[in-house]
Amino acid sequence: MNHIKTENEFNEVIKKDRVLIDFYADWCNPCKMMEMILEDVEDIEIYKVDVDRFRKIAKDYKVLSIPAIKIFSNGKVEKESVGFMSREELNNFIKE
Repeated sequence: MNHIKTENEFNEVIKKDRVLIDFYADWCNPCKMMEMILEDVEDIEIYKVDVDRFRKIAKDYKVLSIPAIKIFSNGKVEKESVGFMSREELNNFIKE
């Protein structure tokens, strides 16, 4: 799991074939719980975006509540989910 360090890095990462972006904040307890589940995922590359640090990205992608998970494919949002997900729910979300 990688943490996005710059807006340019984010813009390059989302151009990949398929990538999961986890929008989170350090103060968010459900985000911390989600991180533990994301650590076990091997089927997709995962990047984390701190919404406090990257407010413009969060605004541009309409992240109004966290944790927010978005799967990007070639620069476009393929699917998205808001709120905590169980391991099973996350795996189903990724595979669907």
